[in-house]
Amino acid sequence: MLKKERADYILQRLNQLYPETPIPLDHKNNFELLVAVLLSAQCTDIRVNQITPALFAEADNAFDMQHVPVDSIYKIVRPCGLAPQKSSAISNLSKILVEQYNGEVPDDWEALESLPGVGHKTASVVMSQGFGHPAFPVDTHIHRLAQRWGLTKGKSVTHTERDLKKLFPREQWNALHLQIIFYGREYCSARGCDGRNCEICSTCYPNRKKPFIAHKP
Repeated sequence: MLKKERADYILQRLNQLYPETPIPLDHKNNFELLVAVLLSAQCTDIRVNQITPALFAEADNAFDMQHVPVDSIYKIVRPCGLAPQKSSAISNLSKILVEQYNGEVPDDWEALESLPGVGHKTASVVMSQGFGHPAFPVDTHIHRLAQRWGLTKGKSVTHTERDLKKLFPREQWNALHLQIIFYGREYCSARGCDGRNCEICSTCYPNRKKPFIAHKP
């Protein structure tokens, strides 16, 4: 298969498997989504969803969160890992949202990425899932699968994001990044597939003899 043929097949198959793409992180508004995505760095969505109800019971908006002591935030989010940085970021970004954006999460790339603890991937998730703008958030899992499937040779998530955006229609980006995550968890995990086991890997590379080793970002 050529790369474009692999991309067309993958898109068609993922649309068949996952016609619906519910957002994995529980939230009721864009502030909660922003905080949940920030917490999900190096943490599973399941763990984040276990923690955020207690956090959002304390404050589910920037106006209230700015007044929650950082130590209180820390005690709640500690199971997520990187808790000192995350609790400080949540407190500080809440203050900035109140001071500069009337408490609202900005619908703007540059503004989002300037917030404490918010990198490009987090901003991409909020822009796509919160505001519906075309974006292709790439984490380490999507990076790994994109390499396994021969969609990129990028050694960074930035390079992989650029390659995937070129391969797939813009209107498919928001759903597709979730579909890839869903498929990876169900069929093509880091330990469950070595690049030869799952349906997509074996279809894209039926003659692959050795385990595929992806470049870590």
